[in-house]
Amino acid sequence: MSRLTEEDLGALLRRYRTGAGLTQAALAEKAGLSEQAVSLLERGSRRRPRIETIRALGTALGLDDAAVETLALAARGARRGQPVPKEPPVEPAASVPRQLPPTLSDFTGRAAELEILLQALTRADGPPGTVRMVAVTGMGGVGKTALAVHAAHLAADNFPDGQFYLDLRGYGPGDAIGPLDALGQLLRSLGVDERTIPDGVNEAASLYRSRLAERRMLIMLDNANGAGQVTSLLPGAPGSAVIVTSRRALTTLPGFRQLNLAPLDEADSVQLLSRIAVGSQVSPQSPAAKSIAHLTGHLPLAVRLIGARLAARPSWPVEYVVEQLEDEHRRLDELGTGESGVRASIAGSVEFLANSNDKLDQQAAEALDLLGLPNTSDLITLTAAHLLGEPVEHTEQMLERLVDLNLLESIGPGRYRFHDLILAFARERAHQVLSEGTRTDALTRLVQLYTGIAWKCQQLTHPKAHRLALASSLTASIPDFPDARAALNWIDRELPNLVELFRQANRSAALRNLIPELALALFGFYESRNRWSEMHAADVIGRQIAGELGFTRLAAWLEHDLAIPAVEHGNFELARTHMLNSLEMFRAISDLSGEGRCLSSLSYVHALMGRLDEALVWAEESLRHSRRIGDALLEGLSNLALGKLHALRGDAELAKQFFDLSISMAEQAGNRRSLAKRHLTAGQSYLATGRDDLATAAILTSLAIFDEIGVDAAQAEGHQSLAMVHLNAGRYADATTHAQAGLRLARVYTDKQREGLILIELGRIHAAQQDLTTARSLWQRAAAILHTISPSGEAAALQLLADTPMP
Repeated sequence: MSRLTEEDLGALLRRYRTGAGLTQAALAEKAGLSEQAVSLLERGSRRRPRIETIRALGTALGLDDAAVETLALAARGARRGQPVPKEPPVEPAASVPRQLPPTLSDFTGRAAELEILLQALTRADGPPGTVRMVAVTGMGGVGKTALAVHAAHLAADNFPDGQFYLDLRGYGPGDAIGPLDALGQLLRSLGVDERTIPDGVNEAASLYRSRLAERRMLIMLDNANGAGQVTSLLPGAPGSAVIVTSRRALTTLPGFRQLNLAPLDEADSVQLLSRIAVGSQVSPQSPAAKSIAHLTGHLPLAVRLIGARLAARPSWPVEYVVEQLEDEHRRLDELGTGESGVRASIAGSVEFLANSNDKLDQQAAEALDLLGLPNTSDLITLTAAHLLGEPVEHTEQMLERLVDLNLLESIGPGRYRFHDLILAFARERAHQVLSEGTRTDALTRLVQLYTGIAWKCQQLTHPKAHRLALASSLTASIPDFPDARAALNWIDRELPNLVELFRQANRSAALRNLIPELALALFGFYESRNRWSEMHAADVIGRQIAGELGFTRLAAWLEHDLAIPAVEHGNFELARTHMLNSLEMFRAISDLSGEGRCLSSLSYVHALMGRLDEALVWAEESLRHSRRIGDALLEGLSNLALGKLHALRGDAELAKQFFDLSISMAEQAGNRRSLAKRHLTAGQSYLATGRDDLATAAILTSLAIFDEIGVDAAQAEGHQSLAMVHLNAGRYADATTHAQAGLRLARVYTDKQREGLILIELGRIHAAQQDLTTARSLWQRAAAILHTISPSGEAAALQLLADTPMP
């Protein structure tokens, strides 16, 4: 009787393969197997392969009969010192069902998911006596069936009594198969006479489980529409295994390993495309192939359809197909028609909800159209509620129903994301089903929500701002933010969606009138986060529309605010022009508050231009104006401007008097943010005039207040200023510490301009320590960052490079 060495099948196969000088891929090709099959055998994930598989491997490896027998013995699980088990008697082929559909020859990727499935199907990880069960869920077209069939074939040798396959047609085409009909099909496959199959589900299920007992069978239930369609089809005794696929989450099925399938990654999508589009002009390395992968949403069904089209039209340039897919209005048309297309696949899930007896399912199907209106794939419960005009609680229930059907992805509590093709389907449906008035009303509600939240944020960051008088009444359902930090963080998270909605509204004649107020409302966010480029982009559009529509006060304020990014980008003459225009506009409508704000701002701009005498005249006029109209906020700002001007003119004592008065007024008003900003301005003025002791005290006070309230990108500016103080004193370690702290904050707030300016400062610190290589590298990085956003900053970095010799 033969005995086996102690090597198991995986180790033995690996030794033979490496001895033959073959890779897993080369061995698979010679043996007519998949590379994954060879990999699974070597890792021990696939046990007891068919004898035909062993013989094919032996031939490919060039093994003699004795070596093939040794490999076969290992495949049958013999152990050292044990007699080799005899092959079990084989039933006639007709009595063993082999119903699995063929696996795809071009199956691509999914290595991690296959490992999970094979573990669930072949390894008894659960309690003794349990049936091994796994559910593969995901959106239509994501490749659930292809993966499940592939895994079933790899695991088939573990189930010598056969494999069942049953398409439950849960989402069409045609009517879904009910439990009794499904049991009838399975029982007939088990050899049960049609005439003896019970008429009741429970009795038929009992007979089915009795017939499965003592058998080792693999049962694949494809395209189930829910747990109710599956429960009666599950075996009762151990030995068999079940794999179920569904578009719907099957978390209510007890004992199932759940695997939710995502679209392919880019590399696997491109590889799948190139495998299918054989003979076409597709190159896996081409940008066009990657574009197709992206435009199909990495959805295997869509990739397959495009690949098949290219294979059938080998003369077509790939770029032509990319151009077709880039047109969103016809993208779904390009991805197949009829029941096999992407549109039909998505529609099947929507129709399932719409035809449900559950009212909430029906409402979720209707909601999909409105949810697709914004040109963004992400949404949160609050924004969805405003689109739908529904309470937040009810909206969340509908969104979760869409998640259950994999029509929407849950990416976090209260946060959701559409797949690109489902979003295209929803938007297409919205324009087919909804009236223009309904679409406009939904988007209007959403713009008004963002506008209300932006005003609320400004109310918290700039509680005395004159702009607040222009706010429309706030929406009742706006979140009750506890502080400015919470409001700013909310807008940070929603900013990409908000910016895209702003653009969408600008392209809509029915929504453009909402833009000026939204642009002005965002001032508090933009100013607190130093988002000057975004402020400029929004205010340019808002100012133009406000002028066209005769919104004179909004136009005047937006004209004023256009000067702010101009100042920050170093274009002082443009800023002065905006200020003078704004002053004229405010005076024309007798807006005294706006006029006063312009006077103060003109003082600030003239000081930056080095025109100190003119700046002093504007500041003194601003102070008189503020006292005349009783505007304490403007009076405080005017005193701050006068302090800065007197410091620049060399009168430190007079400067300190004005600074102290301005700071005192902020303390009395209880405006902590304004107080921090005024301390910082005073500190920077002291720094510019060589009073490093006063500068340090003022800036440290400013940073302490900012740390307390935590709302401002100006913290980065404060650390930069302290780095300059320590550099002046030769304290290089302290200077580096503050510069690095400022750099981290600038990156947190995505303040690229501040990041570039701090890199310049870090370069100066290294240059002072004769580390010219690092200094020059930092200045080069700074110049690259500042190139498009701050010409003056870029010029400063380039000048330092020119003045500093190569080491």
